[in-house]
Amino acid sequence: MSSDSQDGSLADDLASRTDDELTDLLVARPDLASPPPAGTKVLASRALSSASSALAGEDLDLLSVAVLETVVDAGTDTTGPVPAPVALTAIQKALAGRASKPDIRARVDLLRRRALLWGSDKALLTGAHAPAALPWRAHHLTGPLGAVTTEDLQTRLEALDEQERGLVETLSRGPSLGRSRDAASDADPTKPVPRLVAAGLLARVDEQTVELPPMIGQLLRGEPPLRTDDLHPPALHDADTKPRFSAAAVEAAAGGEALELIRHTTSLLRSLGATPAAVLRSGALGVRELRRLAKVTGLTQQRMAFIVELLGYTRLIDAGFPEPPPPDDTGELAFAPTPAADSWLHQTPERQWLVLLEAWLEMPRRPWQVGEPDRDGNAFAALSGDLHDAYAPVQRRAILATLEDGKPAVPVTDIALATALHWRQPRQIRRYTLRIIDETLREARELGLVAHGAVTSVGRTSLIGDDAEAVLLDAMRAALPEPVDHFLAQADLTLTVPGPMTAELAEQVELVADLESGGAASVYRVSENSVRRALDAGRGSSELIAMFTTHSRTPVPQSLTYLIEDVARKHGQLRVGVASAFIRCEDPTTLAAVLRSEAAEPLALRALAPTVAVSPADVRDVIDRLRSAGFAPAGEDSSGSLVDLRERGSRVSVARQRRHAQPRRPVPSPDQLRMVIARMRSSDRADGARSAGPAAVPVRASGSGESATALIQLALRAKRRLRVDYVDAHGSATRHLVTPTALGAGQLVAVDTGTQEEERFSLHRITSVELLEN
Repeated sequence: MSSDSQDGSLADDLASRTDDELTDLLVARPDLASPPPAGTKVLASRALSSASSALAGEDLDLLSVAVLETVVDAGTDTTGPVPAPVALTAIQKALAGRASKPDIRARVDLLRRRALLWGSDKALLTGAHAPAALPWRAHHLTGPLGAVTTEDLQTRLEALDEQERGLVETLSRGPSLGRSRDAASDADPTKPVPRLVAAGLLARVDEQTVELPPMIGQLLRGEPPLRTDDLHPPALHDADTKPRFSAAAVEAAAGGEALELIRHTTSLLRSLGATPAAVLRSGALGVRELRRLAKVTGLTQQRMAFIVELLGYTRLIDAGFPEPPPPDDTGELAFAPTPAADSWLHQTPERQWLVLLEAWLEMPRRPWQVGEPDRDGNAFAALSGDLHDAYAPVQRRAILATLEDGKPAVPVTDIALATALHWRQPRQIRRYTLRIIDETLREARELGLVAHGAVTSVGRTSLIGDDAEAVLLDAMRAALPEPVDHFLAQADLTLTVPGPMTAELAEQVELVADLESGGAASVYRVSENSVRRALDAGRGSSELIAMFTTHSRTPVPQSLTYLIEDVARKHGQLRVGVASAFIRCEDPTTLAAVLRSEAAEPLALRALAPTVAVSPADVRDVIDRLRSAGFAPAGEDSSGSLVDLRERGSRVSVARQRRHAQPRRPVPSPDQLRMVIARMRSSDRADGARSAGPAAVPVRASGSGESATALIQLALRAKRRLRVDYVDAHGSATRHLVTPTALGAGQLVAVDTGTQEEERFSLHRITSVELLEN
């Protein structure tokens, strides 16, 4: 079969398919639809190309690869490069004992739908470039190692000498293809390469190239090897495996992890607001700054890097010039929260969780590599461009999707997960190492997508698609613990909160107490400084005591009441306002003590009256220095009302807009596919129509060709059909079979003979027109 007849054979097959079948083909192979093909012949030629075949084979599973490899191997014609027809029964016979007949037939149907195979069951055909769809150059599933067990492979490896072992180990660490003169069939059989080829541990591709079988490379790298002797889908766990934890425990663990992540993220945002992190020359966040932040927040460096990467991708932090400048500002770029961080901090827990989860699923980066050495021995920095990997989101979704196929609440081991992934995507074996799988699962656990080795309801829902936000938020609410509106006040001035607090209670507690330890039950400590912070925000002592009385399930300790009243009694005796700053006090003795204190000289205090003094310093600076001197001032505005003096932290404007991930192979919309198929049908009809006159009449680009216009007018008078070649505004060339109905204003109005829809053609875009028989 020649290449031209092969194109025609597939073109005939494609032309006989229904519109729905062609739509399925273009969805599975979107590269075929761009640019829109001018007919099924063009579509067939494009589908048979090496590049398109390689794309079509990206996600074929191991059994599909074995079927295609069998067809290519059994159908190769000795007289030419084009494979000969192969019967379905021959494929089933070749794979007998390794796969079931129904599974083999299902894979043949799949390959047919993708136009990698076509024809009847008695004569299946494939293209000359079909091997491009295979994950490897040699035929490892139908070759010498096709039916060899893993134990036999291990025995063969153990029998290698040092030179042979070194050769295969080198290929296992790098590209599996190697070039050698000893690859020739007539090479010296005593050399290492011919010996390895004879043992089946290397496969000959051509006279100068050998390939390491993927199973051998996996064994040498310490990974679970492909089972080529058994092509059935591997199970994620044994049939009798039972859950170690209940489904409720799995969901509870997911909610707990999510709350911890939100708490740690909040802590990091506040730390960066108080002390922004320096930016390296490369624009990244250095390891030294990462360690400082980890120490301040009490988190591990790995955890800190993970959160920093999530925040950087969502633009909740960015590099810029902090406003207001921090106390030790150097005037250089620094990483600090953006205004969007304030919005995130005030959202509900499920919304906060959703932002972090979506960032992880979309983020084309690998946070777990932060701190690891690169090729030059330098550590990868957080937010560095070196961490970019466009395939990372695909891997995360593939790992979660594979894990989703397991039984609910039944744990899946990393080995079982890797085995299943390698079977499902043999072309991506090198991308799914045990290290990558382990780190991805760790990040998924920290996000609450995986718990106790099983995917959670939030993890399952996150894979549905972009239109499932409401369902995902419902799943998150169900996983999060029910908020509580109470705490237990202790005599040691601590508050024990048995769960996540309601938004209203959290605001009040965080204002008057500092978090001491987080977790399922958080512990907050009330101190003199925390009470003063609440008083600075405008709360009164009676309000604070009432809040504790209302929300505490235990009696409010006297020690807590005494602390609040004592701090409140001292608080606000001094009032600081804007002069630059003024100090007002009802007690002249207290103001006299201030003027004699160590704070008076640096503040340049000057008394205007026994109860009033002024300073050229900033209000914030006056308050801080008075407090360091042992006083308890409060801020007030021009009306005498107390003002909130809490630190908000520095912020930076967003220098870059967040870039949303784009699919690696975008799929056209249904409307676009219908348009593409309609054009192909129209072009096929136009090609099949018989001409009634001379050769096609060319029309000048200006659209003023007299011969073409005359031919169109003739078709109008005689009610004859026309074949029109047309170039649209996007430069796409199409062919149409139409019946003209009108000509004027520089346009041809005609009815498509296939769809019976009216179309308009600008005369200057018509490249040729031909009169046809009715």
